[in-house]
Amino acid sequence: MKAYSLKGIGQLEYVDVPMPVMQSGWALVQVGAAGICGSDIPRIFSTGTYHFPTIPGHEFSGRVVDVFDRQNQRWIGKRVGIFPLIPCKKCMSCQNKEYEMCSDYDYLGSRRDGGFAEYTAVPVWNMIELPDNISMNEAAMLEPAAVALHAVRRIRLPHNSVVALLGLGTIGIMITQWLHIFGIHKVYTTGHNPGHGSLMQQIVSADYEYINIDNSQNKDMQTVSENEAVSQIIDSTKGQGVSIAVDCIGTSASLDQCIKCVRPGGQILIVGNPKENIFLDKDIYWKILRKQIHLTGTWNSSFFHDAKDDWHQVIASASNRTFQMSALITHRLSFDKLHLGLDIARSHNQYHNKIMICNDL
Repeated sequence: MKAYSLKGIGQLEYVDVPMPVMQSGWALVQVGAAGICGSDIPRIFSTGTYHFPTIPGHEFSGRVVDVFDRQNQRWIGKRVGIFPLIPCKKCMSCQNKEYEMCSDYDYLGSRRDGGFAEYTAVPVWNMIELPDNISMNEAAMLEPAAVALHAVRRIRLPHNSVVALLGLGTIGIMITQWLHIFGIHKVYTTGHNPGHGSLMQQIVSADYEYINIDNSQNKDMQTVSENEAVSQIIDSTKGQGVSIAVDCIGTSASLDQCIKCVRPGGQILIVGNPKENIFLDKDIYWKILRKQIHLTGTWNSSFFHDAKDDWHQVIASASNRTFQMSALITHRLSFDKLHLGLDIARSHNQYHNKIMICNDL
């Protein structure tokens, strides 16, 4: 079969590889669609995976074509989404069904082969059956949608909450959608890409404002500095600050800005993966104490085969079109064009949001 094999940092090759080998409890899935995640870029080009060679790709969907065990034959032919985290099911978190916090997990697309291939092997436990009205492309976005939902469910959401979201990318757009679904209609967002702001305004018909942060790509746009954006948000709340600040960036500066713009007794939701060591000035640290700010982290998403978990909630909301996923897909490329998709994602020379690699199933 054809697959994209990462043989070293920056060495992603489109090659013929043997078909995946199943084991008890596993299934063989023909990949229907795979999304390029922002985390795939450093994983492929700078940090690497946990071992080489590895087939990357953790946002994917497909059709089950074979199973190892006879008792799982009902899955053959089913269209499925894939929860990429493989829990140990032994640690304290797993015993509490909080599999996203497993202390000894495996992971499709980084610790073992993932979805940038024609076929991949996955545990049956990690599959979720798709309703007929969710496409393969949409199903490949279940993972980021569930991550966004999990983040929002980690915080308290009083009905009159005012939110500032710093770093409007795919996850930020999805978080804003969930906030809107949960009744939060006053959201300020910041980012470097006005296309994201325009897309968000199309999806969410609410009291929503996008503030474009100055960078080298947007010199023709009306932009402000990061500090000016914080000042705008504070001024817009009559000096009170926001109820909730969401950090989708993961830098010292973004956390600093969240602390500054949140009101006393407010919440900060930390979503973005850190891009560097995080440092806070003493005066900013004092603000956490004096304003009695609630800091909340979030990681991955809940999946435990129950209607209440994040993945089932996403499927329910996507199926009834309450939650929009297709609108976020800006590029649909054939399977042999993954390198083009990665170039688009890295270069920023054209507007993109979710880039989808598609197989015709």
